[in-house]
Amino acid sequence: MDLLNTLVDKGLRRELPTRDEALAVLATSDDDLLDVVAAAGKVRRHWFGRRVKLNYLVNLKSGLCPEDCSYCSQRLGSTAGILKYSWLKPGQASDAAAAGVAGGAKRVCLVASGRGPTDRDVDRVSETIKAIKDNNEGVEVCACLGLLSEGQAERLREAGADAYNHNLNTSEATYGEITTTHTYEDRVDTVQKAHAAGLSACSGLIAGMGESDEDLVDVVFSLRELDPDSVPVNFLIPFEGTPLGKEWNLTPQRCLRILAMTRFVCPDVEVRIAGGREVHLRTMQPLALHLANSIFLGDYLTSEGQAGKADLEMIADAGFEVEGTDQVTLPEHRAAGGCHDGGGVCGSEGGGACGSEPAPQAAAQDGPQTGEPRTDLVAVRRRGAGTDLAPNA
Repeated sequence: MDLLNTLVDKGLRRELPTRDEALAVLATSDDDLLDVVAAAGKVRRHWFGRRVKLNYLVNLKSGLCPEDCSYCSQRLGSTAGILKYSWLKPGQASDAAAAGVAGGAKRVCLVASGRGPTDRDVDRVSETIKAIKDNNEGVEVCACLGLLSEGQAERLREAGADAYNHNLNTSEATYGEITTTHTYEDRVDTVQKAHAAGLSACSGLIAGMGESDEDLVDVVFSLRELDPDSVPVNFLIPFEGTPLGKEWNLTPQRCLRILAMTRFVCPDVEVRIAGGREVHLRTMQPLALHLANSIFLGDYLTSEGQAGKADLEMIADAGFEVEGTDQVTLPEHRAAGGCHDGGGVCGSEGGGACGSEPAPQAAAQDGPQTGEPRTDLVAVRRRGAGTDLAPNA
């Protein structure tokens, strides 16, 4: 396909595709799917080889969130039967992190529910970061605490945090349909605060909330413009007891197209398959490794994931290797900090702006394909952080 040859060439040059090209990837047929995966796989291997970075989530504080994000089992008014607990002590969090590191994780992601941290919360998380780094040589720590106030990103960086995660989740045009207690602009502001403080910014999306192809392209183009180092692609886990608990809009094939489109738009960025891969990709998970260079190991915040041992076997069987703590994840030009000049030449040839002016939208494509609900694959986490049971790592 001429489209795929063009996208591979652009990906190898870090050149932004047009919106029409990105939309065309999402509109490809199942007959062309393996060609799409192979093309995006060339871009992935060019920048990241066959390495897979493992990340491990530690839920520092679960449930009881005052925000109303429709997709979230921890939201205000959620009746999902998830674990609910207040802040883990630094030693507890460090022990949970150590299990993930022992399983091969290179990065530990510290997550806490809530609108955003108080200064006391930042102190608490700073102590936790120190405990984890003291006990796990070479591990990266990413914090995900919600909306940041002035100076908080700098304090986390001083405490030893390497990265900060705050997802855009969906397009600016539809953001108000999934959340009303904060705005899309609030989220953008927090990602920019992380950048400005010298933290590696991590920001991604959630697919499967009923969005259109145009919404998916919009949010990925917005992420390209924000220029995070890592882009987690979540697939909605429809929890009963949440407003989106009945949304089953994804098939494995659509998930692969979304990952491929993300790779073409963000060719030299760590693309991470995040929540929901077991629920929606299912037996197609190994194919997704040809598109993404990063996954979460084991369980998620409030839901169970694939067994950690199965994750490692999947990576090996697919011909990939786990990235070690002695290896640099990002390509040299990104790892050196050359792509964070606030709107400079990240990912485009000839001096074009990062996330330069989008081309006109293509005509609307058919809506998302609907998969059969697999409620049997949605399991609430009952082990690990916040429990007396061993974690899945």
